Amino acid sequence: MLTHRTKLLLIGAVLTVCLAATLLLEAPEATRTVDEVMDDPESLEGREIAIRGEVLDGSINNQTMIFILHGDSKQIVIDFSQAQTSGGLDDNRTIYAEGVLLQIDGEWVFEAEVIKTSCPSKYEEAADDSVDE
Repeated sequence: MLTHRTKLLLIGAVLTVCLAATLLLEAPEATRTVDEVMDDPESLEGREIAIRGEVLDGSINNQTMIFILHGDSKQIVIDFSQAQTSGGLDDNRTIYAEGVLLQIDGEWVFEAEVIKTSCPSKYEEAADDSVDE
């Protein structure tokens, strides 16, 4: 049976460990748009970042494992050869990607480690439901 003092010490130790973990772990960076990244790519070169944009129609090349992600006015090449994907990578899909921005042969390339796509079917179902009402 634990004494009251032992319980308080254990609770204090757990709280101390939690606080230390919170201080040591870095908060994830905010997701950036393609336009934000390409406004000043030099400041982000070599850093782990998250980016979102829309896959340019017809740009997916499964042999070279690249596609183009575009924003409102700018675009960037995405290398997904080393990426884990959530499936559903397709033209005109909005995606979220995590990886590193590099300049290769004078061109900015985002080497993705993770790619996530939204599922359009859940939006289509929601739209169908609202039409039925």
